[in-house]
Amino acid sequence: MSKRDLNFTRNIGIMAHIDAGKTTTSERILYYTGKTHKIGEVHDGEATMDWMVQEQERGITITSAATTCFWHYGGKQYHINLIDTPGHVDFTVEVERSLRVLDGTVATFDAVGKVQPQSETVWRQADKYGVPKIVYVNKMDRVGADFLSCVEDIKDKLGANVIPIALPIGAEEDFVGLVDLISRKALIYRDEDVLVNYDIREVPADMKEEVELWRGKLLEAAAEFDDALMEKFFDEPESVTEEEIINAIRKGTISLKIVPATCGSSYKNKGVQFLLDAVVRYLPSPKDIPAIKATNTYTGKEDDLQPTADGPFCALVFKIATDPYVGRLAYLRAYSGVLNAGSHVLNSRTGRKERVARLYQMHSNKQNPIEFVEAGDICAAVGFKDLRTGDTICDDSHHYALESIDFPDPVIGIAIEPKTQQDLDKLGTALGKLSEEDPTFTVKSDDQTGQTIISGMGELHLDIIVDRLRREFGVEINQGAPHVNYKEAITASIQHREVFKKQTGGRGKFADIIVEIGPADKGVQGLQFESVVKGGNVPKEYIPSIQKGFEGAMMNGVLAGYSMQSLKVTLIDGSYHPVDSDQLSFELAARMAFRHACPKCQPVLLEPIMSLEVVTPDEYMGDIVGDLNRRRGQIVAMDATSNGARIIKAYVPLAEQFGYVTVLRTLSSGRATSTMTFDHYDEVPFAMAKEIIEKSGYRVPEDIIDEE
Repeated sequence: MSKRDLNFTRNIGIMAHIDAGKTTTSERILYYTGKTHKIGEVHDGEATMDWMVQEQERGITITSAATTCFWHYGGKQYHINLIDTPGHVDFTVEVERSLRVLDGTVATFDAVGKVQPQSETVWRQADKYGVPKIVYVNKMDRVGADFLSCVEDIKDKLGANVIPIALPIGAEEDFVGLVDLISRKALIYRDEDVLVNYDIREVPADMKEEVELWRGKLLEAAAEFDDALMEKFFDEPESVTEEEIINAIRKGTISLKIVPATCGSSYKNKGVQFLLDAVVRYLPSPKDIPAIKATNTYTGKEDDLQPTADGPFCALVFKIATDPYVGRLAYLRAYSGVLNAGSHVLNSRTGRKERVARLYQMHSNKQNPIEFVEAGDICAAVGFKDLRTGDTICDDSHHYALESIDFPDPVIGIAIEPKTQQDLDKLGTALGKLSEEDPTFTVKSDDQTGQTIISGMGELHLDIIVDRLRREFGVEINQGAPHVNYKEAITASIQHREVFKKQTGGRGKFADIIVEIGPADKGVQGLQFESVVKGGNVPKEYIPSIQKGFEGAMMNGVLAGYSMQSLKVTLIDGSYHPVDSDQLSFELAARMAFRHACPKCQPVLLEPIMSLEVVTPDEYMGDIVGDLNRRRGQIVAMDATSNGARIIKAYVPLAEQFGYVTVLRTLSSGRATSTMTFDHYDEVPFAMAKEIIEKSGYRVPEDIIDEE
């Protein structure tokens, strides 16, 4: 039986654009829930949740940090598992994997900056996983802060049904508190570092009309989710109770139809307790979310796993971290059953049993040992030998696999080499640990130059990796200039026959395949493989080997050795030899078919295109647009903000963006800011493609030159 009532558990994350105040808000939550007795500030490098040296030095969040705290509301104690996620686009993976295991999230916005590029990215990620949201408009004390304007911006840009549940009293330096629209009470905050730093008063006289207007809108939105409330709302609006309104908003929030919005200034300790009340009031407990689908790896059938302690144990590993004291920590979210420390579990990917040596409740980078973890909880475990992000661990009598986590491919790489032989010995181990922790960080050796290439999501991402190699692992390296991770694609189809024969005396090798090779269907990534072979001309047991051969060949394209993003292969016919044919022969035949056919399919080189947003004072706009045009940028929008600044949105190839921040500072005397996120891959212009192919040591195919 469950040791705890899951109705009083909340698994939440804080997500936002960089500098919206996520970590500052997390610090206040820890303080007001009694988890810490001193507020750590980001600008002092003392934030509890920003524990990495690199985070403290740069004042940014790099890795998502998890903690557990408790909040008392309505006479009950709520157990809150909180994850603070990064805002910088280079660390989007941390947001992605956190949202996959969370039940609700607090989307934080800057009251002046409103919806910014990374706000849109994290909002879309939350939508992808169906995670209910609360909006928290932070920094109400800043010059230009406007709560209702921010709410409108979220509605326009994110298409969300955002409903204020509170209104600010004053703004900028006059921001003193907020009005709770449900209870019609004002919370006036005092400038004191105490757990209850506000007084409850009547609504200010000059706000009564506005409060009634917005309360009416709130009731109207809530009434859609409760028929009894709807009747009362139209017949006797004054008889509607606070509890009825809260329950209806909760229903709307959990069904993703409503997003409640509140505001505050975390840095000035205003509005955080009200936000915590909203979290326990409106965000779902593990029992409120639909049962998770798990595939039985024996039968292939899908089962619904209910969040109860009585069911079979099943959990998803969403993060691997390396701790200097306890070794490899696997962060996991339990969806069903109970796991005790010291017991054995099955890893669905490997099919092997693993022992869970110890279980920990995490508080940033500190671990508190616990005896068990149960459905609905988040914890960390040690003792696993072979465990990766996205693995399912389960009861060894129930072979379940949960849907894994998809991660974007890296877009930028640098060549590195160790400075000394001693560094060489440590480098492999260090890179292995870092790539285990971060699925968007990859390491490979360049066959032609023998260099080690590390790839990631951006320049900052790789900077942090190199810094961690030096500090955590004591590895000194030389690094080359950053280079772009291009991809390859084909644009035409061809039918091709490949016969592979090898006779060396004794048993030989033989495979014969006829395939149609062409571009994959729209939206398909990777290999799209189909077999239409009739009459057993190619025995069934060899067909997976053909597929495997093409999948392996796609890792190195025919133009410049870059991986091929997608490909469609139809196996039409073929033949085999009863003695000489085997699986390896057909795999090699597939690899050769790829090599011989793809150069005839009009191959093209693709480059990552970034979505860039620049905010600049009006006088620098001409210079910035001119510079973007020189960088092959495509301007898609130019908007004006309420305070007279201009917003330029453009698509720019990543290859043209190295060092852009420095150039932008020079062009705007340091007054413009930019944010860049990966958007899509697009074809490289011919002259540039030719140069890239030649630099890679490949020859430009004749038919491409003829075409041009």
